[in-house]
Amino acid sequence: MIRLRKLARAASLLTTPLAPEDILSLFNPVFSARQLRGVVTRVVPETADSATIFFRPGRGWQAHLAGQWARIGVELDGVRHWRSYSLSAPAGEDPAITVSDMGAVSGTLVRNTKPGDVLFLAPPQGDFVLPEHPRPLLMLTAGSGITPVMSMIRTLVPHRPDSDVVLIHTARTPADAIFREELAELADQFPNFRVIHWFTGERGRLDFSSAAGLEQLCPDWRQRAAYACGPESFLDDAEALWDAETAAAEPSLTIERFSTKLAGGEGHDGGLVTFEASDREVEADGDTPLLDVGEDAGILMPSGCRMGICHSCLIPLRAGQVRDLRTDEVHGEPGQLIQTCVSAAAGPVNLDL
Repeated sequence: MIRLRKLARAASLLTTPLAPEDILSLFNPVFSARQLRGVVTRVVPETADSATIFFRPGRGWQAHLAGQWARIGVELDGVRHWRSYSLSAPAGEDPAITVSDMGAVSGTLVRNTKPGDVLFLAPPQGDFVLPEHPRPLLMLTAGSGITPVMSMIRTLVPHRPDSDVVLIHTARTPADAIFREELAELADQFPNFRVIHWFTGERGRLDFSSAAGLEQLCPDWRQRAAYACGPESFLDDAEALWDAETAAAEPSLTIERFSTKLAGGEGHDGGLVTFEASDREVEADGDTPLLDVGEDAGILMPSGCRMGICHSCLIPLRAGQVRDLRTDEVHGEPGQLIQTCVSAAAGPVNLDL
């Protein structure tokens, strides 16, 4: 141990002002003692506007569970932006994210990412995972909401051929259905895995207003553990149906939301936001989350789910008041921890960043 410490000190003298880990990072792009990274190994187009990005994480990555998500950092014009993406690879394998071209960060990932690129990473998170004990499953997905469910399917179906899984996936057209060919191959290979595609461009929106519509597609849906992921309205409809049925049959439904309802867009007054540690001031309206305000100003903002669930974005409020964009409530006391992803300025605001 003493000898190793001496070697480390010698290495530091030779590499000053760089630390030994800085030298190592020149040879291994994912090596960093300061920031978890991953190197892109493969990019696979899925549809006209989506792609799966495979990457090999560096030291410090925790193996993901099927259905979890991770924060991915991308540098645009010298500013690092963080977004949360579901992991679509099976558990136990190198991770992958499947991204749709929506917004500047996701669009850059889909259009410009190539093997050898380096992504900034945060460890996997989330409770949208397979049940602990095997039971028949019903997966309800829409659009890119199939991404975390695909990780579950890839993990479960090939390794447990006796697993009873029904997937109902809605997309606008067959060309928009992510993973359509792979799902068809799995369904052909494993008889206990059934895939039902519902194309809204041909059949209209999948109707969850009563149990009858779902019973036509999956008659025993009440006896299955259900997982749902997709747009807000799709999940609201599913949740309403399950709530209506709970008293009778107690069906279980686990939901993964990519966004949350905000009360913004009402023309509320904002104010001057001062990021004290960064010595930056930005004029903000009263409807934009402080997380977005900070990121647009080039400030490294902590974040996670970006919808008020994970509390990764909590920072101290130094002065001023904020508006909760979910409830429209105005609040704030000096030193109070606020969630920047669901809070907007309600007058001048000072933040401890």
